[in-house]
Amino acid sequence: MLILGIYGSPRKDGNTDRMLDAFLEGAASAGAEVERLYVRKLKINGCLGCGHCDEHGECKVKDDMSKVYPLLDRADRIAIASPIYFYGVTAQLKGLVDRSQAVFMRRELERKAGKDVSVDESRKGFLLSAGATRGRKLFECAILTARYFWDALGIAYAGELCFWEIDEKGAVSGHPSALEDCREAGGKLAL
Repeated sequence: MLILGIYGSPRKDGNTDRMLDAFLEGAASAGAEVERLYVRKLKINGCLGCGHCDEHGECKVKDDMSKVYPLLDRADRIAIASPIYFYGVTAQLKGLVDRSQAVFMRRELERKAGKDVSVDESRKGFLLSAGATRGRKLFECAILTARYFWDALGIAYAGELCFWEIDEKGAVSGHPSALEDCREAGGKLAL
């Protein structure tokens, strides 16, 4: 089983990086193969809204997303991690999500051709997030973005771990249970 961890933070070794590291450690301990993808290291341009993927099921923009699409197709589980910036995922991660429209359109073309493209319940997606405030709705946009991302990929949403009042770099390490919770969730998702 391959679990792809997508690091959405622009900050190296930040809180959500540490959360995803723990999550992937748990998955590896349970026997999963893990692969790490750092969005901050990729050159991903914005969607052009050109409609090419509507007709062809693939994106015509040539950039680092060409490395990402095969991973999205191959992974049995995908975990995304992002801090909350203005009540949503980071711009870097959102760019990857937006460009996944090409995968959705490929599936739509397959559906129109008569293929069953319903959600593959054997594939799962999981969200890890941390935010600085105590806002009751702090994670709602990120959760909704993740749910639609998984839906576009034909992957079942397996859940999320979100932690309030985590701001300064490394603060998650001082949380009483966050990293262990992430490790445990990664182990469970690998089963």
